[in-house]
Amino acid sequence: MAQVLYNDGNHKCIAFTDLVQGEGIQANQFAIVHDGDGMLLDPGGNLTYKHLLAEMADHFLPSHTRYIFASHQDPDIIASANGWLLITDAQIVIAQEWTRFIPHFCVKGATEGRLIPIPARGMTLPLGRTRLEIVPAHYLHTVGFFQVYDPISKILFSGDIGASLMDGVSAAQPVEDFDRHLVDHHMSGFHRRYMSNNRAARLWVNMVRQMDVEWIVPQHGASYKGKDMVKRFLDWFEKLECGTDLLTEADFPPRR
Repeated sequence: MAQVLYNDGNHKCIAFTDLVQGEGIQANQFAIVHDGDGMLLDPGGNLTYKHLLAEMADHFLPSHTRYIFASHQDPDIIASANGWLLITDAQIVIAQEWTRFIPHFCVKGATEGRLIPIPARGMTLPLGRTRLEIVPAHYLHTVGFFQVYDPISKILFSGDIGASLMDGVSAAQPVEDFDRHLVDHHMSGFHRRYMSNNRAARLWVNMVRQMDVEWIVPQHGASYKGKDMVKRFLDWFEKLECGTDLLTEADFPPRR
């Protein structure tokens, strides 16, 4: 199902939800459209490909897809790469570290000249008459992790940061009770397990606080809308101990 997050008549942000069927993890897919040209964000794998293709046609033509953005290399992010390369002229935008992994999802030669490697500090990309910002989120949760900030809608498409495990709840549904959300939808447990460490979290939070973000929209679960809720999430994430912060000798038991 497609849900419009922003639309001023020329610039549109769309979330595609409930496309995953079967045993796959729930995931949101996104598109940003400007002047009729589109970027797909984290389009997913075979579980979402045909459904996303059908849904997006109501908002822009697949032939006008200029970019396929992949926040990182996981299969729920970009396993459908081969299909998009075959039916569009789009380029895949992914961290420089992961460009040599994408050909493993594709037929031989499909990625030649079709990959845009993102440098470590991020970059900007033109889309129609606007520009999108590709910002770093290194080690949150993987090396070479990036996000898209749209300066028109002021939405930060945050990938796994802010993610929660919520069946039947989409990115278009903002969190209302943050404290309950932490516990009831496993957000705290997810971040403690999947984010690398507090140092990376603090550096990312410091960067985002300098941006004009009105809405943090993750790839899984509900979103964080409005300055107050964005601040609430950043304050929590900044202090979170996670990943390597939590490792002890018990995580590496001796083998006999």
